[in-house]
Amino acid sequence: MSKSLLAKALEAVLRATKLKYMDSKEEVDKFIENPPETKVPKRPFKSKDLDGCEVFTFGDENAENTILYVHGGAYVLEINFFQLLHCRKLAKKLNAYVVAPVYPLAPSNQAHQTYDLLTPLYEKLSSRNNLILMGDSAGGGFVYSFCQYIKDKDLPQPYRIITYSPWVDISMSNIPYNSEEDATLGDVGLREIGKTWAGDWNTQDYRVSPIFGDNTGLPDTLIFVGGEELFYDDIHKYAKKLRDNGVDAKISVGEGMFHIYPVFPISESNKVVKEIQEYLNK
Repeated sequence: MSKSLLAKALEAVLRATKLKYMDSKEEVDKFIENPPETKVPKRPFKSKDLDGCEVFTFGDENAENTILYVHGGAYVLEINFFQLLHCRKLAKKLNAYVVAPVYPLAPSNQAHQTYDLLTPLYEKLSSRNNLILMGDSAGGGFVYSFCQYIKDKDLPQPYRIITYSPWVDISMSNIPYNSEEDATLGDVGLREIGKTWAGDWNTQDYRVSPIFGDNTGLPDTLIFVGGEELFYDDIHKYAKKLRDNGVDAKISVGEGMFHIYPVFPISESNKVVKEIQEYLNK
């Protein structure tokens, strides 16, 4: 598809503001040693406490669908305005009650802490009809790992999984990666950040890299990926593994598009939401 003018402009801005530590071992080491303070947005959206977990909620609690949305940001960036705005769009367009949790971030925290926080939240939501797990980037990778994890926790699987550009291999083992072509991501920085997120776990442990896990029994899934993003090959590799494990996995490629493009308020995002509507109505 041909990129809209707004998408082209947004990509140019993203490329111009790409985080230095994505492509530099020296810069990522500095970041890990002295990470900046992260802040949860306070305006125009307000978070609340839900059984000990800080969350943003959107839509009617009695809506037809419930979405647990896990935000991305390489596990080091807090949920942002665009992600929150997108959650509001999902609530409206999908007739959904959307819950977007705030979770502990690396490098000061590790993955196991997020499992400890989000497992009770998921258990609370699991009794609701049509529970859908969604996530972008790191959050997308997390929801696949989480669904593998809960198979041994006597918890039901969600109704569907829908992700945008999921980070499915934090070890970044599928080299080479063309980081120079990606507007926001770089394998040098992500590889080091992945180690801090894994903590005492191996970066190829399924709990942090779902591509190395057993996907048997996972629900149907729909994956959106930009045609020009760093994770393109990893995502296709993971989708094949999902299918090999018996999962109905569909990929929708945004030709010429960048990482997590559906999150942004561009016309391409509207097409994605319409595709999700059609997917859920089948």
